[in-house]
Amino acid sequence: MTASLLAFIPVALLLTLLPGADTALVTRNALALGLPGARWTILGILTGCLIHATASALGLSAILATSARAYETVKLVGAAYLVWIGIQAIRNAQGAPGADPSTALGMTAASRGGHPFMQGFLTNILNPKVALFYLTFLPQFIPTGAPVLRTSLLLAMIHNVLGFAWLSLYARFVDRLRGALTRPAVKAWLERVTGGALVALGARLAWDRR
Repeated sequence: MTASLLAFIPVALLLTLLPGADTALVTRNALALGLPGARWTILGILTGCLIHATASALGLSAILATSARAYETVKLVGAAYLVWIGIQAIRNAQGAPGADPSTALGMTAASRGGHPFMQGFLTNILNPKVALFYLTFLPQFIPTGAPVLRTSLLLAMIHNVLGFAWLSLYARFVDRLRGALTRPAVKAWLERVTGGALVALGARLAWDRR
C-alpha cells in the first residue's frame, strides 16, 4: 500500500496543478467575492470530488462509462452550467464595477451565478470527465486484495488535500492582488476574461468526445 501511495501522490499533484474549470472559477470568485468566496468555491469543488470518488468505488460511475445517453446528458447539463456562470461573470463586468464584495450589495452583484459553494460543487459534479477520471485513475493505485471503497476514499482524500492546498494558495495569491486587480476598469476586464474562459470551457465540454 505504501508503494501505491508513493506512486499516486506525484501523479495526483501534477493533475491538481493543471488549470481547468476549477482554476477559472476560483479565480473569478476570488476577485469577485474575496478570499471567503474563493474558500467556499474550493469546498464545493472538493465535495464534488469526494462524491465522484465514492460513486466510482461503488460502481455508480460505470453508468456514465457505459451509457452514451447518460454521459451526454450529464455532459450537456454541466457544459450549460459552466456557460451560464461565465455569462453571469461577463454581465457583472457591465454593472456595478465598483461594488464592494464584502457588502451585501457587492456579494449579491458578484454571486448572481449562485452561492460560491454551489458553483464549485455543481461545476465539478456535473462534469462527467471527473467521474470517468476517478473510475479509470484511482483503481490503478489500489493494490490487489485491498478494500476498494476504503482505499478509494483514502486516495480521494489525498487528492482533495492536494487540491485544497494548491487552490487555497492560489486563491490567497489572487486575493493579495485584489487591490490592483479590482480597480473598476481592471476588474471589469478580468471578469470578462474569466467569464469568457468559463464559457469556452463549457463549450469545449459540450463538444468534447470521450
